[in-house]
Formats: sequence, C-alpha cells, structure tokens
Amino acid sequence: MNIMSKRPKWWLDFVVFVWPLTWLSGRVYKWPILGTLFKYLSLPLFSKKRQNLTYIPINEGISGAGSTYLPREIVAELIKKASNRAIIHHCTCRLDRSCKEHPTHYGCLLMGDGAAEIGPNIAKQVSAEQALSHLDSCLEEGLIPLVGRAPIDNLIYGVSFRGKLLTICFCCRCCCTILKSGKYLPKEIHESIVPLEGMKIVTAYEKCTLCKICVEECFMEALSVVDGKLVRDDERCKACGRCITVCPEGANEAIVENPEFAISGIMERIRGLIDFE
Repeated sequence: MNIMSKRPKWWLDFVVFVWPLTWLSGRVYKWPILGTLFKYLSLPLFSKKRQNLTYIPINEGISGAGSTYLPREIVAELIKKASNRAIIHHCTCRLDRSCKEHPTHYGCLLMGDGAAEIGPNIAKQVSAEQALSHLDSCLEEGLIPLVGRAPIDNLIYGVSFRGKLLTICFCCRCCCTILKSGKYLPKEIHESIVPLEGMKIVTAYEKCTLCKICVEECFMEALSVVDGKLVRDDERCKACGRCITVCPEGANEAIVENPEFAISGIMERIRGLIDFE
C-alpha cells in the first residue's frame, strides 16, 4: 500500500471538522481583492485542466433515450470496468451538515488503481457487485451521482497523483458543497463541471406557471424569468436535473437524442482523463 494512503483513524473526523471552510471558500470568490487572489491559488486544483466532473440526473425521466435508466447504465458501466473500487465510510458533506434527509453512510465511490491505495481507516474495498448495490441504494435514496476527476480527493484520501482515481460522489441538494456554492464559483472553475454529453434540458412553456421554484433551486443561477418567460443560461446550466425534480407542473424535461453518443461520449472523456480500468 502506498505510504500516502496511511491516514489515521481520526482523519475522517478531522476532515469533517474543517469541512465548513469549503462552504466559506465558495463565497470568498465574490470578495474584492481577496476573491481574485483565492481564485488563482485554487486554480491548480479546480480548473478544468485538472478537475472534470459531470452530474448524472439518474432519477429523472429522459425523453428520446428509449429508457429512463440510461444514465444509471453509464455509472454501472464505469463500475464494472474499474480495476478497483472503494467506498468511503461516510459522506463528509452530510456528516458536517448533520443531514436530516439522507443517511451519512452513503459515501463516495472511488475507483481505479488509486482506490486501492486508500486504507481501511478511510474506506472499504469492495467488489463490482457490492459497488453496484451501493449505487442502487444511493439512487433509491434520491442522491445525484457526480462523476469524474477530482484532484481534491487525492489530497483528502491520500492517493498519489497518477491519474488513476475516478470519483463518484452521491450528492444531495441540502448538503453538497458544490450544489450549495456553485453559484459563487468563477467561470474558470465552474467550467470544470461539464454536462452529460448529448443531454439538454428544455422547458414546455405552455406548462410553466412562472412559480420560480426552479429559479430558486438552481445551484448555478442558470435560470431566470425575463419578460414573463423562463430563460436558461446554457453556459451555466450543468444539466443536474434539479429543475426537473422540483417543478410542480412537470414543465422541465431532460432530452438525450442519441443515447449511444451519450454513453460513448462520457466514457471516452473519462478515459482521456483517468486510467481507471
């Protein structure tokens, strides 16, 4: 086992203790002078050259895909092909926020040779079948998978920077650091959150009552009402599917016109970033 992975038993408790700083850090970007300095200090970890993440709106119906389970198949395919799999003992975000909506034991799933470096104090090494069971439990709980390369996880979990660690976080809107602070992120950083290939979210305006629930819930502030019409900023929208979930009228819908392209596209992108197989 790599020496970097030998985190002590108290390490996860320490991470939870300092985790509130991640909530503050998002807001710091908006501060004069200090925000600019903080942005350039954080770019080595969080710019799109190093970080590349995609939300997979698994629990939403997807028009044009032929199956509402298409995105689940994407994550399952990654799990099956991974060389190693490890489940973090708990979700830091939910534990820090004392989440009342979802269990804290639904931790991140890390995969690839890097996952094998993580010691038992931090995570449990699991089989593909156990990882798939964990995935399904998280989906039944309504959690949103966030898939990709997250260098911050290498630091937190003691994994060497070899490009061999694939992260799948299972996020909830009430606690996820990114979902709570994404609107504060500068363009150079929020561009590292990439929508699923071929997926777009559209609004049926005849159903929309302009209640603005989706506007208030959008973590990227990509939605607004202009001249009596819901407007979506495609440069900020990350296709996380939250606007679909919260719309009481069912006016928002995710569309994937070519499911094969969606699967091959994200698989090719991830393989280009991470050697996880």
